[in-house]
Amino acid sequence: MERLQLVPVGLASGDGLPELELIDRLATEAARVMHTDCEVETHSLPADFAFDEIRRQVWSTPLLAKLQERRRPPGAILLGITELDLYVPVLTFVFGEAQLRGPAAVVSAHRLRDEYYGMPANSPALVERLLKETLHELGHTQGLKHCTDWRCVMSSAHTVERIDIRQAGFCTACARSIPARF
Repeated sequence: MERLQLVPVGLASGDGLPELELIDRLATEAARVMHTDCEVETHSLPADFAFDEIRRQVWSTPLLAKLQERRRPPGAILLGITELDLYVPVLTFVFGEAQLRGPAAVVSAHRLRDEYYGMPANSPALVERLLKETLHELGHTQGLKHCTDWRCVMSSAHTVERIDIRQAGFCTACARSIPARF
């Protein structure tokens, strides 16, 4: 991966689009941790086509497919970032999704916010969680599967508490399995 391109994702109405400040903070942290160029796209991706009115969520798999159709420079990975709640049909929700060895991933800040759980906003915690989810999904784009080391960013997490336990990095075994630049 030579470059990471962040793509804002929301509904055509503007609902679910992340604030530019949040995207910029994620871009800065991702570039620092991954030692790669990170760019924020100016054109958002409308997610209306994948929005389920009954669930009030976006099905992440078709969204991921649409991201993969976007033009990108060679060696670039597209990362969709949204405030919309994501799901796959067999799960109540997902924090993100990526295709194994694919050119795109998507993450949601929706359930990473303390406000979702009735607590006061905590911007540093949100950015840290979003960075960990970004690293996790980007690990999948590089061919990594879930790790059994609960501290590794590639460990499976179905709760925000599990995300908080993870480190914002790969364990030794996972780090050896991805390109040195990552």
